[in-house]
Order: sequence, then C-alpha cells, then structure tokens
Amino acid sequence: MKKITILTEDLGYGGIEKSLCTLANYLASFANVEVVSLYKIYEEPAFLLDSKVNIKYLTELKPNKLDITYNLKNLKLFSFFLAIINYTRIKIKSRKALLDFITICDSDIIISTNRVLNKYLGNYKKDEVNAIAWEHLHHHDNIEYVKLLVKSLKNINTLVVLSKSLADYYKNYFAENNINCSVEYIPDILDEIPTEYTNYKNNNLIAVGKMTPRKGFEDLITVFKLVELNTNDVYLNLVGDGVSKNKVFKKVVDNNLTRKVHMYGYLPQKSINKLYKDSSIFCMTSHTEAFGITLIEAMSYKLPVIAFDSAEGARELIKNNYNGYLIKNRNEHEMANKIVELLNNKKELKRLGENAYKTALNYQKDKVLNLWSKLLELDKK
Repeated sequence: MKKITILTEDLGYGGIEKSLCTLANYLASFANVEVVSLYKIYEEPAFLLDSKVNIKYLTELKPNKLDITYNLKNLKLFSFFLAIINYTRIKIKSRKALLDFITICDSDIIISTNRVLNKYLGNYKKDEVNAIAWEHLHHHDNIEYVKLLVKSLKNINTLVVLSKSLADYYKNYFAENNINCSVEYIPDILDEIPTEYTNYKNNNLIAVGKMTPRKGFEDLITVFKLVELNTNDVYLNLVGDGVSKNKVFKKVVDNNLTRKVHMYGYLPQKSINKLYKDSSIFCMTSHTEAFGITLIEAMSYKLPVIAFDSAEGARELIKNNYNGYLIKNRNEHEMANKIVELLNNKKELKRLGENAYKTALNYQKDKVLNLWSKLLELDKK
C-alpha cells in the first residue's frame, strides 16, 4: 500500500483546505495517508478528516501577517516592529520544521498545495518521491506569477490545475520553455449531490467565499444596492470571513442595508446547504478565480449563477442563457439588471436552475476522484 502525504500551510477554513480534506478522506481507503500542516491555526481541522487520515502539525505556530498590517495601518509603530520581529521568528522556525520533515519523509507521493511549499518540496525531497504540485490559483494574465510558479516546480513531477484552460496554458508554456514537468487537469470535487433543491419562492441572493480583496464582496454590496432599489423583499446572504469582512460590513452600513444583508461569517457545510436551498440566485463578484467550487455547490441546488467574467473559473463553468450569466467588464449595473430580470421571471429561474444542476453532475465525487486514482496509480482492489 502506498504512502501519500499532503502538505498544506494550515487546516483552517477555505476552498483549498476543504478540497484537500475531501481528497485525503478518499485516498485513505486505498493508501496510508497523512495531512501535514505547517501551522496550527485551530485545535481541530476546520473540515472533517477521516479517522484513518493521520494529521501532523509541524509547529504550534500561527502566522501573524494580519498583526503587521493592522499595526502599520493604525500607526502603532512599536507594535509594528515587534510584529515584524515575531514574523521573522515564525518564518525561521517554520522553515526549519518544513525542511526537516521533507528531508526525512518516507512517503511514495507528496502533494504540495501552494507555490512556497512546492519550492521546498522540490529542493529537499528524496529522489524517489513522486512530487505533485496542486495549484489552486489562476495566474490572471500575470506573467510574473507564472514565472514564480514555474520556478517553484524544480524537481516536481506533475502540476495539477483546476481548469482545462489552465492546463492548456501551462502545457504550452512548458513546451515553449523546455520545462520538464507534466500537467494534469483535475477539477475541484463536489462532495455530494443534494436530494432537495431551491423552489425559487423567495428573492434571496447568496454568495459564499473567503472575504479577501480578490473575492470582490464590496462590489457585490454595490450590485445589491442597485437590486434593492428595484425589487421588493430582496435579501442577500453572505457566508465567509476574512480580512475584508470589516470593509464589507462598513459598506453595508453606509448603504443602509443592515436589514437586507445578512453576514454569517463561517458556517458548517450543512448550514450553507440550507441557505443554498433557501435562495434563488448565486452571485460571484471575484476578480479572479481558478475554478469556483462554490459555483458548483450552488448549481447542485439548482441555483442559476451570475458572475463577473473576470473570474476565469466562472468562464469555464457558466454558459450564458443556459445555467446563468457572465457579466462583462465588471459592470455592476448590468449584473444588477440581470438579477432583477430573473427575480421577476420564476419560469426562467427554474429553466436556468435545471441546467445548472446538469452542469454540477459533471463534478461528482466519483468522477473527479477517479482522475486522482489514475494520476497516483492507486490499486483500488
């Protein structure tokens, strides 16, 4: 039986962490699996891991980037310099722990989940280890990001990406630049197909994701304000937490939307699923998105999806007038108008929702995990 290690920075809340936990739980039926986390954010992983999966924390440390940002923004210079010193200490200790682990790791396969971990894995792994880099971000036409990613792939056997367009891009780039690393397309995994769906009886909108600038939640508040001016009894449910949460909340307050916008923070998946079922449209205002697992989750509840076409993953999943709509040029008025139009046409909502459900079926757990089994050459007997 093969031994497989999945390397991650932490086991907190987020799409990457959710995906790796789903993968680890599946692999545990056919291999000895361990999830190794550089930092320990919480006492327990945010997402459930099978008892057969071994969890290992390399340090008890927690990153302190937010402390640095907060102290600098508020001109607390002494606290800022202390935070910088602490940041350096954390980096030195965590780097040593990571190198020590990779050097002695006896796994047959090690899967890295970000660019920084790729670099150390490639430089310090044993020669016989099959090293896989699992890329969850889109380059967003930033060639400097591409170069940094490629630089991190030295001695990495395979790059796994979440979309067909990314796979084509990196295959061409690697061929043109003589980079010895194969590329595989394996999308994110839809954990389960629900048996109950939305009934479109309300005017609830929903958005789910980590509240970072990249996700564009402040723009969504602008869109929702335009919708609210033209539609009665419309509400927006926001699920997620992160560094932009306070800014989003301030914009909600400034626009007098506290009765109409519900900010839930992080929720367990069962609670999110209940909100999907109680909504009529899923909205995505991300600036960039490699895939968009929340889009697929929403589609599985027969929710039409509307997104800005700057989110590359949305462009791969959404077909205009089939399962939702892509809005060009991050046009907030156009997105608001399309939402109002659909809320006033329940028959059209249902048609789009049925097609969204058909789209979601392409990402069922068994279909996607079989791609991992093939890549990892697992014996499933």
